Amino acid sequence: MARRTVDIDLPDLTGRRAVVTGGSDGIGLGIAARLAASGAEVVLPVRNREKGERAIAGILSAQPDARVSLRDLDLSSLASVAALGEALAGEGLPIHLLVNNAGTMTPPSRQMTKDGFELQLGANHLGHVALVAHLLPLLRAGRARVTSQVSVAARRGTVHWDDPNWERSYDGMKAYGQSKIALGLFGLELQRRSEAHGWGITSNLSHPGVAPTNLLAARPELGRERDTLGRRVIRFLSAHGILLGTVDSARLPALLAAAGAGSRPGRLYGPGGPGHLGGPPAEQDLYRPLRSTTDAARIWALSEDLTDVTFPAN
Repeated sequence: MARRTVDIDLPDLTGRRAVVTGGSDGIGLGIAARLAASGAEVVLPVRNREKGERAIAGILSAQPDARVSLRDLDLSSLASVAALGEALAGEGLPIHLLVNNAGTMTPPSRQMTKDGFELQLGANHLGHVALVAHLLPLLRAGRARVTSQVSVAARRGTVHWDDPNWERSYDGMKAYGQSKIALGLFGLELQRRSEAHGWGITSNLSHPGVAPTNLLAARPELGRERDTLGRRVIRFLSAHGILLGTVDSARLPALLAAAGAGSRPGRLYGPGGPGHLGGPPAEQDLYRPLRSTTDAARIWALSEDLTDVTFPAN
């Protein structure tokens, strides 16, 4: 089946500073490259410097005048998140776009972050919460748009309120879904609190659908020695244009949410094809687990408590 190429137009982003987590490969690299091609100065906080340098080389090969640079960040370490916040604050430049894209998915056995959190909760959600808190003055200075990347896994499930760190009966997929629901609830609550307190930033959500990224690839450091069966199936369907997206198309919802003309705060953007698995990006109804303002306020308070960060009241 022939695949129709999908794309979107972005405005000129010259003079805008963008921070994209998880930008050393996959969807994050695609987001960063497209923002840089549109004129933004792009900061890539990465855990693996070697991968980050390859990513920058690829961006510059396609766009020699791109402005893109690396910073160090390990989202599974709150100390690393704080260090990045301090470093960017020291540079004193407003941030206009923040894309909370980085994530890890379904380690076969329960793993913990450096701070003792279940890995997916810590890296996918809590690390991004702490990052937003540390960068808030720069985000306010830039009247920034914050886009948080969730997942189709957030369509169902809930936060495991009585055991958010999955110390009992670990289920990798449910823990992954929880991390994305938590991040989505936080992103929506960030919009509400910005409106209430006059922070001047806007916040929305995106999800990439399903595409053959590295999330389910072999990751020996996570205890996964080979690609999962799911990734092999996804790769086949994507290559044949069946339902799913590509890595290139999967970056578009976040780009639309973060920088597209007409994108709105407090909304969810994802692929518009059947099942929202692939196709052109579009605004979508919020997933049911993301609709509760009570849950959003609860995850906000829990996240502040776990990360030991606080957001100002004004």
